[in-house]
Amino acid sequence: MPQIRLHAEKQTYRRQSLLIRIVKQWDIQLMVVPGLLLVLLFSYVPMYGVLMSFQDYSLFKGFMNSPWVGFKHFEMFFNAPEFWNVMRNTLVISLLKLGVGFPAPILLALMLNEVGSRYFKRLVQTISYLPHFLSWVIVSGFVISMLSTDNGSVNMLLQSLHLIKEPINFLVEPRYFWSILVTTGVWKEIGFASIVYLAAIAGINPHLYEAASIDGASRIRQIFSITVPSIMPVIVVFSILAIGNLLNAGFDDILLLAGNPGLREVSEVLDTYVYRVGVQNSRYSYATAAGLFKALISVALLAGANYAARKSGNSLW
Repeated sequence: MPQIRLHAEKQTYRRQSLLIRIVKQWDIQLMVVPGLLLVLLFSYVPMYGVLMSFQDYSLFKGFMNSPWVGFKHFEMFFNAPEFWNVMRNTLVISLLKLGVGFPAPILLALMLNEVGSRYFKRLVQTISYLPHFLSWVIVSGFVISMLSTDNGSVNMLLQSLHLIKEPINFLVEPRYFWSILVTTGVWKEIGFASIVYLAAIAGINPHLYEAASIDGASRIRQIFSITVPSIMPVIVVFSILAIGNLLNAGFDDILLLAGNPGLREVSEVLDTYVYRVGVQNSRYSYATAAGLFKALISVALLAGANYAARKSGNSLW
């Protein structure tokens, strides 16, 4: 009984202290209100629209008068001829982006940290950051131009090196699409994604490196014994978010680079499938059901990754 009473008193004190802090920091708390309103307005209020997945939704009847059909659209989605192909493409492209695109900025940050020349380091950082600020329309146009059979720089280079005799139409051959997509995504985001890791590396105590140097540790040894373990909490948090976004294989990049219908077998992912079959054909309930399925799987992956990371002491919650 005394322990229960002590616990209850602690809970009451925490609630009171929290309320006191909020009152004392009212001006700071007030600054949070616009952000909360934006999240509420654009993230939570639209969730009412998931009701469409359980209805034969009609624009003219609205939510209240559209007939309820239960899991009809989910069954249609699972039994669709394209379902397994769409899921395969989504998982393969996502895993390729995760396997190549996730460690790439970490490696870039580690390499930039070893550069002694401040001028060269800033130059590389600036050049690697720039693609992030270009829209996918510009980037896709740049890639299409480079891979063109008509004076495309890639084909011209391969021909000059006598590696090929005739130009290859890379954006028509399905076997090249995944490599082009992943490579383009890494090139576009590697510089900007490395900012967080560079900031984490900058926060490492320099005395650790000095002590390691005195003990005779090489630079490679210092990277694996000091740098990587020090930034591991940041890596774990970003890996959790990456696993939660595993079904987000992409939309803009795939839609723009896979303009040829012949690539649909290897390029159709959940997002493009929802857009093409659901939105373009005005099958709103079907599109919402597919989107809700993706959201539920993403939440489950996020929770599972966070649970696994919690054992290492680095988790989101």
